[in-house]
Amino acid sequence: MSASGGTKAIVAALAANLAIAVAKFVAFLFSGSSSMLAESVHSLADSGNQGLLLLGGKKAQREATPQHPFGYGRERYIYAFLVSIVLFSVGGMFAIYEGYEKIKHPHEIEHWYWPVGVLVFAIIAETFSFRTAIKESNPLRAGKSWKDFVRHAKAPELPVVLLEDLGALVGLILALGGVGLALATGDGVWDGIGTLCIGILLILIALVLAVETKSLLLGEAAGIEEVKKIEAAVVDGDTVTGIIHMRTLHLGPEELLVAAKVAVQHDDTAAEVASAINAAEARIREAVPIARVIYLEPDIYSETEAAKGADREATPGGPAPHPAEH
Repeated sequence: MSASGGTKAIVAALAANLAIAVAKFVAFLFSGSSSMLAESVHSLADSGNQGLLLLGGKKAQREATPQHPFGYGRERYIYAFLVSIVLFSVGGMFAIYEGYEKIKHPHEIEHWYWPVGVLVFAIIAETFSFRTAIKESNPLRAGKSWKDFVRHAKAPELPVVLLEDLGALVGLILALGGVGLALATGDGVWDGIGTLCIGILLILIALVLAVETKSLLLGEAAGIEEVKKIEAAVVDGDTVTGIIHMRTLHLGPEELLVAAKVAVQHDDTAAEVASAINAAEARIREAVPIARVIYLEPDIYSETEAAKGADREATPGGPAPHPAEH
């Protein structure tokens, strides 16, 4: 997996979640707290999710084959989508069920120091994991807000880890609040309410992840800045005089397909056009290194052909419309 895949953040989250899952489950056995059981399952699900992200990154590195000529870069999107399913079902739905059962059949928490101590430890560990994810994301965020980074990142791993770690920290606070209120009032219903809140939180995060990764799976265009760089690189003002229309598509987080119909002079020879096309491809790759698959079709400019792509990414002599975003 490339550096942008956030391998370091994934490994840090995996190590933290495995340790926390064991500690939470031990605390549940001693205290009987449903919040601790829900949180232990949550951490176990998160551990499995980090394993899925690592597996997706590994599978995405496979070489292209005749059956899959554009490679396997989208494996990372597939496994990120699986993460949202696991988080929804194993984490969220289980917590809601456990919270409902605890509210219906409350019982007093025993050995209070176990859940409280483990929750404090878990908050410290998750804070370390969250800090690592933030540190790994900052260079890629490039001044964008965190909301925009999560919504528009083409590499899914860091947004997934960020949302999981944020959800884990909020869930731990909810669990600590539920356990604390149950201990203070002697009413185990509060423990169940805390568990129910954890389940709702996990389902909301899972839905956000599902929406974002679905857009990546469907296929997204290059970002606005990349499109502008490609447009500037294509036209040389001599043989290639403009872009009739253009499409871009992410084949994976670090691999971009560029297909464009470009305008050339009507009296240029085939050799001149071929040389200009090769030069344009080289300029595109230099301007946007992830543009690895490029198809440029020369044509004589016409209003009809330009109109076919006017509502997409580029029009000759005018500003480029924004590419589709998720």
